[in-house]
Amino acid sequence: MGLFCNGFSLFVVVCSMAVAASGSFYQDFDLTWGDRRAKIFNGGQLLSLSLDKLSSQGPAHDEIDFEFLGNLSGDPYILHTNVFTQGKGNREQQFYLWFDPTRNFHTYSIIWKPQHIIFLVDNIPIRVFKNAESIGVPFPKSQPMRIYSSLWNADDWATRGGLVKTDWTKAPFTAYYRNFRASACTWSYGASSCGSQSSSAFSDGAWTTSELDAPGRRRLRWVQKYFMIYNYCTDLKRFPQGPPPECK
Repeated sequence: MGLFCNGFSLFVVVCSMAVAASGSFYQDFDLTWGDRRAKIFNGGQLLSLSLDKLSSQGPAHDEIDFEFLGNLSGDPYILHTNVFTQGKGNREQQFYLWFDPTRNFHTYSIIWKPQHIIFLVDNIPIRVFKNAESIGVPFPKSQPMRIYSSLWNADDWATRGGLVKTDWTKAPFTAYYRNFRASACTWSYGASSCGSQSSSAFSDGAWTTSELDAPGRRRLRWVQKYFMIYNYCTDLKRFPQGPPPECK
């Protein structure tokens, strides 16, 4: 499952910062494919997606991804994150969560700013991808933002490396979304205006600063120490000549 800004996955998106509004799926989303497999109800406050053997494909583009990987019943779910720029990804970090994500709604957020991209779960930062254009690493900033959510069958790689295949007798598989909110800055003639948003990962004024505050950095270290299970930056088998430049 992925929900994308330019392909950005999340349940609740905080993409680079404007005045926050309580979102309505009727107002903020178009159901562009799926033949009634996506439904909006509860007055526009709840969205459901169902997966049978329908699949979707699209062109290569910039993406900031949250994805939940399938599992065996009882095994921990894996939260997969990735950043694509100019059609190139391969920047995966994966995490076990400190809760069962199927038992209740949780908040999955992306803060996308010129300086960095921050992934958060329930306002706890789990990953920071910094802008490293100064050393030649592309950064997703040239395309307009959009949010894209879908379910797809990835049992060729996502389910324990493809060892577990989808049991279609249990289809359809359904995901639910609620409380969508997008916040952004507006730019005009070189000046920017941002909403007065705050997050527990930041001190006040977070929308105009470029770094996590001290509590946010401590939470990030906690998640990466105890819950990260894969980091492309440390995969020497994959990168025998050394990790990608942004990892350094």
